Amino acid sequence: MRKTRADERGGGSIGALAVLLVLATVAVVGILGNRKNAEAAVDLSTLTGSSTHTTITTAPLDADPFAATDGLVVHPRTQTALYSAPEGDPFAKIGPTQFGPTWLPVVGRSDGWVQVLLPSKPNRSTGWLRDDGLDRASSAYLIRVHTGSRTIELFKQGRSLGRWKAGVGAKNTPTPPGRTFLLGSIVDPKRSASPIVLPLGAHSPTLDTYGGGPGTVAIHGWPRPEVFGAAVSAGCVRVPKKALALLQQVPLGTLVLIDSK
Repeated sequence: MRKTRADERGGGSIGALAVLLVLATVAVVGILGNRKNAEAAVDLSTLTGSSTHTTITTAPLDADPFAATDGLVVHPRTQTALYSAPEGDPFAKIGPTQFGPTWLPVVGRSDGWVQVLLPSKPNRSTGWLRDDGLDRASSAYLIRVHTGSRTIELFKQGRSLGRWKAGVGAKNTPTPPGRTFLLGSIVDPKRSASPIVLPLGAHSPTLDTYGGGPGTVAIHGWPRPEVFGAAVSAGCVRVPKKALALLQQVPLGTLVLIDSK
């Protein structure tokens, strides 16, 4: 049977579409391959690991340190390079564990990339991660610390679960302002002042160490109630037992906003 011009046009269109689909597939495969090759080309052994014990002066700082987020948190499954910007230079690495699993709040996004808060010094450090190779979750919680009124608030899905008086940093050893996150949850019965300690991804701006540690700011309890509502600590946030019991249930990576209100 003889083909008509319409048949020929239709066949040509189908052929052209098939070619476009092949080219699109090749392009996607090429992009994914380039990403994997770029990641493989990074020598992680030359990069400093971001942790509460390290200082990484080349880390980009948080551009909006008092803003809330949508609750997205990510977990690197393996040692992963941190970049200064999407497709930028690697400057450090982050591992899958800190005080338990590493969960980091997302504060920025770009195609194929997420920007996260880091646990290393200086305060408000951030880095960009390729979004493949990450586990994702969402925290419905938000913790707010107000150093002016010396209070702490806990929210879930925007609803207040409580507001309590808290002990905050003294004038010479202040609690650092800005957004940080719940880095870990430690239970140690040997700690007489507070068996439960919730380390944050922030550090004292004036002290290099607390009791031999790296000056990590934490939320914890205190045996004497007179400290609640006072500016008396070395930078940590001291809270009543009821508050600490609720805060202990908050998932790692949850955003903590510290302001002077």
